[in-house]
Amino acid sequence: MPDHAGQTTNATVALRLAEAFRRHGVTLTFGQSLPSAFHLASPHVGIDQKVYRQENAGGTMADGYARISRKVGVVTAQNGPAATLLVPPLAEALKASIPVLALVQEVTRDSADRNAFQELDHLNMFAPVAKWVRRIDRADRLDDYVDMAFTAATSGRPGPAVLLVPADLLTDPAAPLSSLLRPRAMSLGQMPLDRVVADPAAIAAAADALAAARHPLVVAGGGIHLSDAAAELAALQQAAHLPVGTTVMGKGAVDETHPLSLGVIGYVMGQGSRTGEMRPIVDRADVVLLVGNRTNQNGTDSWKLFSPNTRFIHLDADPMEVGRNYEAMRLVGDAKLTLAALTEALRARDLSTRAAARPAVEAEIASAITGWRRTIADITTRDARLPRPERLMAELDTLLRPEDIVVADASYSSIWIANYLTAKRPGQRFLTPRGIAGLGWGLPMAIGARIAAEEAGSGARVVCLCGDGGFGHSWAELETLRRLELPIVTIVLNNGILGYQKHAEEVKFGEHTKAVNFTAVDHAAIARACGVLGVRLEHSGEIRGALETALAADHPTLIDMVTDPDAKPPISFYAGHYPEPF
Repeated sequence: MPDHAGQTTNATVALRLAEAFRRHGVTLTFGQSLPSAFHLASPHVGIDQKVYRQENAGGTMADGYARISRKVGVVTAQNGPAATLLVPPLAEALKASIPVLALVQEVTRDSADRNAFQELDHLNMFAPVAKWVRRIDRADRLDDYVDMAFTAATSGRPGPAVLLVPADLLTDPAAPLSSLLRPRAMSLGQMPLDRVVADPAAIAAAADALAAARHPLVVAGGGIHLSDAAAELAALQQAAHLPVGTTVMGKGAVDETHPLSLGVIGYVMGQGSRTGEMRPIVDRADVVLLVGNRTNQNGTDSWKLFSPNTRFIHLDADPMEVGRNYEAMRLVGDAKLTLAALTEALRARDLSTRAAARPAVEAEIASAITGWRRTIADITTRDARLPRPERLMAELDTLLRPEDIVVADASYSSIWIANYLTAKRPGQRFLTPRGIAGLGWGLPMAIGARIAAEEAGSGARVVCLCGDGGFGHSWAELETLRRLELPIVTIVLNNGILGYQKHAEEVKFGEHTKAVNFTAVDHAAIARACGVLGVRLEHSGEIRGALETALAADHPTLIDMVTDPDAKPPISFYAGHYPEPF
């Protein structure tokens, strides 16, 4: 392999680019043929190519890979239509703070601005959906721009970066070393790149407020996973006797079997939800610690979740998110370091009031969970005429191991796993595309997650839950599953409708558009046509056996479960509009 000392005269920019990526910890990329020069050079430095089928799926695979590996997920694409299809997954990564790097080939430099084939203004196209966008025009600036791209993706609030490279530059000779072009060895491809603790005075003030609060509450968002701060949050929860709820993206931030863990709160607290009977805990909270939490619409039930008298402490790496929707005491810093410092500060204070209040809080949470289990007992065991998602999720919950990974598509699928699967230990285990919540991202995200899990040797199984509406966007990746031999269990809730759209339209307008209805599709047959084992479920009694077989298999399986179209997850604003099934 050519080294970076310039001893090999036939080294190209493409090879140097691959070497730079490898220096930052890149071991694989998600890409199709282009940029061909890069993909032909990459194996020489130990970078594998995972080939996606649909051009918009590659970015989502890189996203899922990044969430589990905590490394930058790299996706490649050619100029023009392939590049345009990176916009949605990069938008998700931007809103959800996921470190993704898109390497996009551009037209040759001599044909720029001449209406070359598939030429577009990529700089302006990507600007709204990325933290950083640059074009490399010179071979001797390659390392500068690559390092900037990885720094942008992993530093501060992580997010996507875009590196544009003209096709002809990749085949140019590599630049020789000089006083300005020195060998580099630093790796910048792991998030978070930098850890900065919040101001000690602000931490002390936050500790005082939490220790003095009568009814404190912690609400953890996806920032806990970005910082790898689950252990520190668990220590705070235990030491300071604090009840903890999470957002959908924050699910797994705490062990949901812990007696002080509420579960997911926000817009998913209707009847039949795990946290539905815990609303009084949220309502009376006088001090709320928000951690890695965007205070977005869903996480706050359209900003109606908390009392007008609630005071907030907001911890986030992004200073612009702190206090964005709720005026708050500011803790700007890394969640892992700052939570550890906050826990130590609280240990130095009188926590006797918190300790004395703990048994009653634990009893209230336990009573609410007991009530929830009583409410859902029939629907999770019922042999209904059409299988119910609640029965499926209850069966799946008993079969999943603490380390297993569950990926959901957007819409109802994310809400089913938020309420009906249990985080049995803290850590990133539940992946949901909640940044902009695009349909069709479940399966490609699961592919990226499975590849990351296999690379780490974790032994985690991966289950993907999709509705038939969302799965229709990603059918082609069944071929990817078969080609890559990934033993992912894909479950399609086949109700023949766009459920969330239909039911929300009925609540808002009293009727629904015709766009929400599909004709019948046998997804199991599609899977079999792609060489993937396809199982069709039409009876509740078949669920358990199908799940057990699929989870034990060493090959991909798709379970197409014909589902009651009237089944609805416990979304708060549905309350009173539909008869409850319990």
